[in-house]
Amino acid sequence: MFDGIEHTGIASSNPERLAQWYVDTLGFTINYRSESSRGHFLKAPNGTMIEIILADGELVTPKIKDPGLRHLAIAVKDFDAALAALREKNVESLGEPVESKGNRVVFFADADGNIVHLIQRDKPLP
Repeated sequence: MFDGIEHTGIASSNPERLAQWYVDTLGFTINYRSESSRGHFLKAPNGTMIEIILADGELVTPKIKDPGLRHLAIAVKDFDAALAALREKNVESLGEPVESKGNRVVFFADADGNIVHLIQRDKPLP
């Protein structure tokens, strides 16, 4: 009956700028843009989507373990190449890359300060 998550929503004071960051930095494409609401749907190369909507208030940048939704995990096949691409675009990591049990992870922030991370898994989760 329930198929899974179609998209995750992010509210931004500047949806156009944030949407363009995901396009320029992570290779997403804008597959729908609403002129009336300034909303954008972005599609990742693997088909997952993010909706960016216009925020009503001021941006509050949460810490990684504050309650609520805290990060988007971006799957990569070549961790080193993906990390190098982020660094070429002057995206600063929020710490050093970590490897544990064959999985590699590095956290960074998008243009609004939302926490994102790259992940390369040695073995997919069951």
